[in-house]
Amino acid sequence: MNTVNPNRVGLVLGAALGGWHSLWALLVAVGCAQWVMNFVFWMHFLTPPYTVGRFSAGIALILIFVTATLGYVTGYVLGLLWNWIHR
Repeated sequence: MNTVNPNRVGLVLGAALGGWHSLWALLVAVGCAQWVMNFVFWMHFLTPPYTVGRFSAGIALILIFVTATLGYVTGYVLGLLWNWIHR
């Protein structure tokens, strides 16, 4: 089995989670997030209990930073575990 570079795994997962949440922030900013959330709940046969609040650039940046950081740390740890298991 090949080893992986934990830093690269972290960067990929961090970018994926940060990018996903950037998309969500964009949906909130343009006013489409409530419709998307309602549709996703509807597809799962659920009644949406939440309403989307007003957009705030500061909160959006915090959301993106926190999820990207958590994604990086998770990816880094998973990369280390992968290498340790496949020694």
